[in-house]
Amino acid sequence: MTDVGSEASGVRAWLGEQVRSRVVGPHADLRHAELFDTGEPGWFVDDAPIRRVHADASMFVGGLRALLFQSLHPRAMAGVAQHSDYRHDPWGRLQRTADFLAATTFGPASQAERAVDIVHRVHDRVVGTTSDGRAYAANDPHLLHWVHIAELDSFLAAHDRFGAQPLVGADRDRYVAESAVVARALGVIEPPTTERALRKHLAEFRPELRGTREARDAARYLLVRPPLPMAGRAAYGLIAAAAVSLMPVWTRWPLRLPWMPVSEATLGRAVGDAVTKTLRWAIVPADVHIAE
Repeated sequence: MTDVGSEASGVRAWLGEQVRSRVVGPHADLRHAELFDTGEPGWFVDDAPIRRVHADASMFVGGLRALLFQSLHPRAMAGVAQHSDYRHDPWGRLQRTADFLAATTFGPASQAERAVDIVHRVHDRVVGTTSDGRAYAANDPHLLHWVHIAELDSFLAAHDRFGAQPLVGADRDRYVAESAVVARALGVIEPPTTERALRKHLAEFRPELRGTREARDAARYLLVRPPLPMAGRAAYGLIAAAAVSLMPVWTRWPLRLPWMPVSEATLGRAVGDAVTKTLRWAIVPADVHIAE
């Protein structure tokens, strides 16, 4: 039994390191110290719902679902297609996104403010026109609003389905309100502060959303041709399947996503549960104080 336990611990440590090195980067321990080993208060208290959601392994599914959902806004997607390096440096983009979420959710206020400043500076350069001639700018409050609510809806959907402790009651509105703190810092004007308001804002954006060639290309890249060695594609495929299963039915045709309601309700849920439980098992030991 001791040998079996040691082998399991070794697998757990190896898998956890593989995840952290790709999501956090090569200096994960140093960055962890900068964010967590400090007496400076952050933007949120220890038991904040936003910390519970963003520390859970369901974020892997929610993050991919957010990218697919966000791509349905033509002007937002044009900015990604024309300025993002997600094809050439996908891990770098993932690490920057993960670092922003970690800094604003868990880090001291100074690190959260620094993360927001970095995003503003990057967005200043993301301007242009869509293929049909409409202007866009990444710091446009309207586009920031869409990106925020699409991300918020995705994180909630994934946590509801695959989270260790799904939010209930008033904690759901608390999560939306806490997320609004970050949204305002980024430049979103009047972000939703309740789940009901979130649903209303999503409905108001619906007429602006449609599938474009850039959005379908991004979905194909993310789901069919991920930048992974063959050994890693099986696990990623489970995450992708779980993310697609959470997409609203009306988004399937614009992005050319499959819709198999029976298998998604059964197999899709089982697959998502399996992959998130495995990831949670691998990463919690090093970050157990975050999830508590």
